[in-house]
Amino acid sequence: MESAAEARGQPALNAQLPEPDADERALSERLAAAIRAEIAAGGPMPFSRYMTLCLYAPGLGYYSAGRTKFGAAGDFVTAPELGDLFARSIARAFAPTLRELGEEADFLELGGGSGAFALDCLRELAALGAAPRRYRILEPSADLRERQRTRAAQELPRELAARMEWIERPPEQGWRGVLFANEVVDALPTTRFTIASGEVFEEYVALDGERFVPVDRPADALVAGAVRAAERALDAPFADGYRSEILPQLPYWLQAIAATLETGAMLFVDYGYPRREYYLPERSDGTLICHYRHRAHADVLLWPGLSDITAFVDFTALAEAGTGAGFDFVGYAPQGAFLLASGLVEIVTEAEAASDLERLNLGAEAKRLTLPGIMGERFQAIAFARGVENVLPGLRAVDRSRRL
Repeated sequence: MESAAEARGQPALNAQLPEPDADERALSERLAAAIRAEIAAGGPMPFSRYMTLCLYAPGLGYYSAGRTKFGAAGDFVTAPELGDLFARSIARAFAPTLRELGEEADFLELGGGSGAFALDCLRELAALGAAPRRYRILEPSADLRERQRTRAAQELPRELAARMEWIERPPEQGWRGVLFANEVVDALPTTRFTIASGEVFEEYVALDGERFVPVDRPADALVAGAVRAAERALDAPFADGYRSEILPQLPYWLQAIAATLETGAMLFVDYGYPRREYYLPERSDGTLICHYRHRAHADVLLWPGLSDITAFVDFTALAEAGTGAGFDFVGYAPQGAFLLASGLVEIVTEAEAASDLERLNLGAEAKRLTLPGIMGERFQAIAFARGVENVLPGLRAVDRSRRL
């Protein structure tokens, strides 16, 4: 069975991590002190709370502090950081929907990363005559918002830059358009559960002196109910000792981000599995993975705030959450098949006038995005729609929702 790191298209787990510098250690220790204080005051905290603080604590969490996260200088590379091929393909996939919705259509991206996707996507949509009225980025990190604004101002034509807008919470008023999230669901703070003597327990983080240690406590009704529901769907109980992740809050999160999307489509791209593959018996310690300076590791309690912490996505649960929020299911497929059916081939073909080096780089990028052994099968795309007809025809053409 492939490791969680390999399934993301990253190097295998590597225990030889580079040492943080003095500033990084100081930042991590400040966050660790805040976590210790919360545990000392209230007792062991659920792992989901620990993950929330590690990723999002104001000024200290992984996505809230000012360190570089993406690209060669950061901790990992996402599809938009490889080049513009991913964003341009997504733009072509969404263009029919945006044209159908007309001049009032907005584009909402969840978590803008370095801003690379937004800039490449907006340029392509403009070239296709499908530029949205507004390109909005829902970005909770003040540091990332500022980086994205600066990049847009420096690299986009003024007319396109004027369409960009940053928001800190989902739109409160009804809107029309498309919503896109790349590697967002994997960063939702997850619940860790285990089974002992047939009962459901939830993993917490406690203190042993100054050290963080995992402890298990009887699960509350919400967590226990979610685990039992998964067992019923799998038609098999989890074995004693089995440990994994589950997102009982996923339906509420999706409803919160999409409730005001009155007409339009949503597309999520992430790494993960259908439920029956997610909870394979041999995947008995879950899917959690950390990334630090382009190395993957499994020690989630190491250096709080310095590593990205993620859990793979249960795409069956995401499909249920989307339809439960009142959207029609559009399709589900591996990233490679979806991109190939959504314009990637045409983009590569159109680059015949490029230099030999540009064509070589574009070919390498296309292979990394689509080959099964890299990102093509390891990342998945899933989409939903409400009130529109022209929705992601490429995804519909390669739909593999029978796997869900």
